[in-house]
Amino acid sequence: MNKALAMVALGLSLSLAAHAQTIYRTTDAQGNVVFTDNPDGGGEAVTLDPLTVVPSPGETAGMAPAVQGAQGAPEAAAPGQPFMPYDRFGILSPGQEETLPTGAAGNVQVTLGIQPELREDHRVRLLVDGRVSQTAMHTDTFLLNNLPRGEHVLQAELLDGSGAVRHRSSPVTLYVQRASVNLPRNPNNPSG
Repeated sequence: MNKALAMVALGLSLSLAAHAQTIYRTTDAQGNVVFTDNPDGGGEAVTLDPLTVVPSPGETAGMAPAVQGAQGAPEAAAPGQPFMPYDRFGILSPGQEETLPTGAAGNVQVTLGIQPELREDHRVRLLVDGRVSQTAMHTDTFLLNNLPRGEHVLQAELLDGSGAVRHRSSPVTLYVQRASVNLPRNPNNPSG
């Protein structure tokens, strides 16, 4: 219960800090730390660091911009900021909610947009439905073969020289159509 109360108080203090109000820290009779915006409780004023806001995948258009330095080159990540040494890193094709037709047999080329060019010590790997589809490679193109029929989510991961995942692209949903022996034949179309 005390932990829950402390977490609620912390959440309240963080939301109030976002509105640039002064937060005060006090300790109640049971020894619980309480955060409040009321200075009458005799607490000490607390200075909170600015909040880091991370946009949801729906707020990005598939390509994440990076911070530019004075020379126009991507800057190294500041403390507390994500590592992103590229201006652009995302899936260019297939497009969001694209449908792969029956004739494609579940085969699709996935093309990434990486600017500037992928550094020599970096690798990229492709996730299909949250699972690694191929080992990490120094490339911007992947070929997926024989995807089963249905909905699939594709994402690209950027790996640094040590093999650590440093960035993940926005997800792209792909629909795959496949011929089925369970579907009735269309009498108006002799080929299908």
